[in-house]
Amino acid sequence: MFMKKIMNLIATHKNADFDGFAGLLAAGILYPEATPYLPKTLNANVKSFYTLHKKVFPLLEDNDWDPSEVKKLIVVDVNAWSRLEIPDSIASNPGLEIHIWDHHQETGNIKGDQVNIQPVGAATSLLVTRIEQEHKELTPIQATLFLAGIYEDSGSLSFPSTTPADARAAAFLLEQGADLNMIKKFIRPVYGLKQKEIFMEMLKNEHKVKVNGHQINFVRIEVEGYNPGLSPVVDRYQEFSDSDAIFAFFLDPKKNQCMIISRSHSDTLNIGQIMIKLGGGGHPNAGSAIIKSADIEKLEIRICDLIKDREKSTIQISDLMSFPVKTVAQDAQMKEVALLFRAKGCTAFPVTDGDSLKGIISRRDFKRAKKQSDMDSPVKAFMSRNIIPISPEQSVSEATRLMVKHHIGRLPVIKDDQLIGIITRSDIMRYYYDMLPE
Repeated sequence: MFMKKIMNLIATHKNADFDGFAGLLAAGILYPEATPYLPKTLNANVKSFYTLHKKVFPLLEDNDWDPSEVKKLIVVDVNAWSRLEIPDSIASNPGLEIHIWDHHQETGNIKGDQVNIQPVGAATSLLVTRIEQEHKELTPIQATLFLAGIYEDSGSLSFPSTTPADARAAAFLLEQGADLNMIKKFIRPVYGLKQKEIFMEMLKNEHKVKVNGHQINFVRIEVEGYNPGLSPVVDRYQEFSDSDAIFAFFLDPKKNQCMIISRSHSDTLNIGQIMIKLGGGGHPNAGSAIIKSADIEKLEIRICDLIKDREKSTIQISDLMSFPVKTVAQDAQMKEVALLFRAKGCTAFPVTDGDSLKGIISRRDFKRAKKQSDMDSPVKAFMSRNIIPISPEQSVSEATRLMVKHHIGRLPVIKDDQLIGIITRSDIMRYYYDMLPE
């Protein structure tokens, strides 16, 4: 089997958080000859981010490389061999050169030839500082990821461990076009014990409904007295939720009132307008209202009616999808499809039998074709049959949710049982960022 030759490797710790993950890519800019290696375990938020941005951030994921070939190891956000997610044998490679970039001050057992360990809020800050010093250019998407790494480990520059270096690095990234709205979608807010208890109760008391193609979460929680910090709880709940909008009802029986705090992932649901109708206010993606003598059942019905009356999707899948779609027949030979991949530059094709969609064949599926004779086999022997479709009327947030949930990069668009288009990660990212890096 052909093995990639990796001589310079960038690695971070197991269960990588945004600081570790961002550090991999930031180090890749400082060490362009090195290959960032993706840990097998990722923080849930990082996994969601990477699933959506996979095409933009190519990382080494497979094991088709020889660890004994590694001559230089760049270690990010960690300084202990036991926490580093790489093959153990690399540590004993003769003449191995090690560079360490870390902000943890405890003594580690990795001995580096070049060491940059400083007491800053995030390891990514150290790398970004060097990137700025070397006048390296960043895309807005890179800047967004790096700022997420700094914000997560520094509590959005609020933790005591935050230093001026973190703030300066954050300012530089904002100048490079970092998107704070995207960061908010993926990093979790910080809050105390009481808020954590309320958060757990929210998970137990949720129910979902579909309104105009949007998935809406309603949550009911009983609270008493003064409860500061409810908004961060809802913010964190939103990060865990796969719904387009959340309406959390916090009922205080003694005061005979209900506070509604709402958040939205969707650009097509104006939460502020809905809250205004309920006597409150807010912005398109966040709002609140306080209602006396609230009947929760009627409130939910009222909110659903407001969504139906006021919220019309301006951007649908049909506006973003690619069409017409190039398909391949399920009986076509693998070698024919290989030629199509080269000619068209695509990463996948829908597989059909007449007018019926049967599966998806991607470049990755060709890895299972081990023998030369496999190239004479029909596509149906290697295609993925796990088809996750979407309708043209559904929202962009629904497409994003499906891609993240199923860890896929494209969705066939189906209407009246017919394939009418396909939407990919790139289409979603053009919508979110209005641009892609060259």
